[in-house]
Amino acid sequence: MIQRRKVIIGTLGVAAAATAAGAAGCSSSSSPKSDSTGTGSTVLTESVANNEAPAPVQVTVSPADKATGVSLTKPITVTVQDGTIQTVTVTAGKTKVDGTVQADGSWQSTDDLAYDKTYKVVVTAADKVGTASSQTTTFATIDPKHVVKVNFQANSMTSLKTGKTYGAGQPVIISFSRAVDKEKAEKAIEITTSPSVEGKFYWANNMTVHWRPAKYWAANSTIKVNVNIFGLNLGKGMYGEKNASTNFKVGRQLIAIADNKKHVTKVYVNGKLVRTMKSSFGRGGGTTGANGEKISFWTAGGPHVVLSKERFHTMSSASYGVADPSNPNYYVSDNVEYCTRITYSGEFLHAAPWNGSLGRANLSHGCVNLSMSDAKWVYENFILGDVVDVTNSPRKLPIYNGLGDWTVSFDKYGA
Repeated sequence: MIQRRKVIIGTLGVAAAATAAGAAGCSSSSSPKSDSTGTGSTVLTESVANNEAPAPVQVTVSPADKATGVSLTKPITVTVQDGTIQTVTVTAGKTKVDGTVQADGSWQSTDDLAYDKTYKVVVTAADKVGTASSQTTTFATIDPKHVVKVNFQANSMTSLKTGKTYGAGQPVIISFSRAVDKEKAEKAIEITTSPSVEGKFYWANNMTVHWRPAKYWAANSTIKVNVNIFGLNLGKGMYGEKNASTNFKVGRQLIAIADNKKHVTKVYVNGKLVRTMKSSFGRGGGTTGANGEKISFWTAGGPHVVLSKERFHTMSSASYGVADPSNPNYYVSDNVEYCTRITYSGEFLHAAPWNGSLGRANLSHGCVNLSMSDAKWVYENFILGDVVDVTNSPRKLPIYNGLGDWTVSFDKYGA
């Protein structure tokens, strides 16, 4: 019986083949293709192909596994070939780093990394038939010798307040917490102004840099500053802690011209004379300080910038080294009123009701003496960054005594 079944099946196979052959004779254009043996091997090959195992998923993580000294400025990326990303988990201890899948199917971190941390990246990916597998890699970030912070200053006595209004002589001042590579630091600083102006850097020291335009800021100027130092090598193993930004504006442009010879101070707002004030300047000559330094009683010449304002201020020769009451140059003036500071060494515009020579003679130790009403007006109307340009003085204001940035021509500024 078994043998007979085989014969019957074989006969049916031949009959089917004969029928197929007859059909082929009627319409050759629609005949199925087969190999030379007529066994239908093409159909068999396709069947085998459909049952092949899918290509394994290839996962690439950057930074590479076991990498060290990894920069913080580039994101972590995960790409997959012959599959799709299901999950990506990046951790450093209890800290998790978030990220998003990109349009091309890759994954990219969106959080900042931190210095001197070891990160673990766990990727789960599925192949083309949905079989999931996971891969774990680790890497370590830069371990800096020091991190550097940034502060913005109006001057060395006070910080710059973001969004506030300053005078036409206010330079951009950026203070780093440590000495930095100046060239690298300058490249990280972006300054955008409206109206647009050309500007230059001047390093007061290896931690503090100023930036000013060729001329005083125009009225209604806006200044935006970005310092992009996060992850940046600033020299000698120091890296930026984080990026920093600020902005300020200039309202009206106030310029005071204080004439040492004519004993008068004229105030111009947006180019228009708004006030004329009788003045008395430094009497000239000088003395020697306690440490042998030369003290001049001339009011320094050149553009000064307002640094601070004090309703009352005690002025004493002891501030510059003359502390002996028997010294003929010794003095103490308590609670001087309406004081507007223009140098670090102690030059002010202030009320001097005791000076009967306002507008006629120079009798001060270097300050600009004014009447009570004029000093009060200055105190109430001047702001930090306003310009007080002292003319016709034999002594020049050094760039470091206050904000003497404007005492240097633009072509030599920062040179």
